Amino acid sequence: MNINRRLLLQGAGLTTLNLLSPRLLSAGKPDEKILVVVELSGGNDGLNSFVPHGDDAYYRHRPTIGIKASDLLRIDDHFGLNPGMLGLHRLWQDGQVAVVHGCGYDQPSYSHFTSMAYWHTGVPHRGDEYGWLGRVADELNPQYRDNMLINVANRQSLAVKSKVHTPVVFDDPERFQRHGWMSGDSDSDSDSATINTHNKNHAFLRSVDHSAQASSLLIRQAWKSYRTDIDYGIAPMDLPKVAACISAGLPTQLYHVSFRNNSFDTHVQQPALHRRLLSYACDGLHGFVRDLERLGVADRVAILVHSEFGRRVPENANLGTDHGSANDMWVIGAGVKGGHYGELPSLTNLVDGDNLAHTTDFRQVYATMVQDWLKADAKSVLHGEFDTLPVFG
Repeated sequence: MNINRRLLLQGAGLTTLNLLSPRLLSAGKPDEKILVVVELSGGNDGLNSFVPHGDDAYYRHRPTIGIKASDLLRIDDHFGLNPGMLGLHRLWQDGQVAVVHGCGYDQPSYSHFTSMAYWHTGVPHRGDEYGWLGRVADELNPQYRDNMLINVANRQSLAVKSKVHTPVVFDDPERFQRHGWMSGDSDSDSDSATINTHNKNHAFLRSVDHSAQASSLLIRQAWKSYRTDIDYGIAPMDLPKVAACISAGLPTQLYHVSFRNNSFDTHVQQPALHRRLLSYACDGLHGFVRDLERLGVADRVAILVHSEFGRRVPENANLGTDHGSANDMWVIGAGVKGGHYGELPSLTNLVDGDNLAHTTDFRQVYATMVQDWLKADAKSVLHGEFDTLPVFG
């Protein structure tokens, strides 16, 4: 039987073990750039996040749920932030937030599942077997390197699926360990020399088991050793776990976390819920940036925040908003040149059932992160050429 490591892990359903080897602490370089992708699942309402208070059409479309200019965290004569976004407002004032307006793609899907698949692969209407972050990892390191990608989640995101690399996926660091999936007689301290070398397949599986235990031990030790006095707020979206991995010296360049459970799908009674969700998310982002500063690595890390779609422009009868199209994307970090990017979509010339016409292909933002931040070939990753944005000065 001809088995290689990646095919066995995928075919046997073992990718959830997401293995590291003991080599990981020596695999990276201290000056390598890091990208952290934060997904606001459910479809965040961009119009009630970065609120265009200077446009009267906003209030005509949203007579009830539109946020009064006097209640906003004002950033300029046209925009203000939702009052729940105090954490992001602080970062904005520090010049560490770039908002890209009107992000989307042609013929948008309003299905959570389909649209998220497009954002995860970066290939609308065609799809790809691998995720865009997985392809970034393959471009950065065409040969397998331990621990290139980490996905903090209860199951692996398509975004991190790679042809070459096996992403590390864990939820609770303290419980990230092998629970006897092999024969049960493995000893975490056993030497690889004791592996049965007469059966190559058995030897390979035993080595996988050994590596899994080493992996879980490293993640648990990173979390156990991590200490911070930074306030991340109530629901920090697993960002402290990312900080712990960075603090421990793991050579991971690509992280993926999310605000889970379609939380931002605000069809009913949106205002109070949305404000609360944004406060959790923005407090977490602010805490993470401050923690990176404490660790002395803020200049190495950029954060990309996105959702699978925006919301329709008019409010609905339930004082909420329905699935829409174009939305904002946020790029955050010490290396970011803060401000507005992309053409503002019109609130009067709406398309396809009261939706914003997208003005920026979301893959331009992906290309910016790949080409300008990670210094990889964005054309190869995204299967096409997309103009980058001057987000990084």
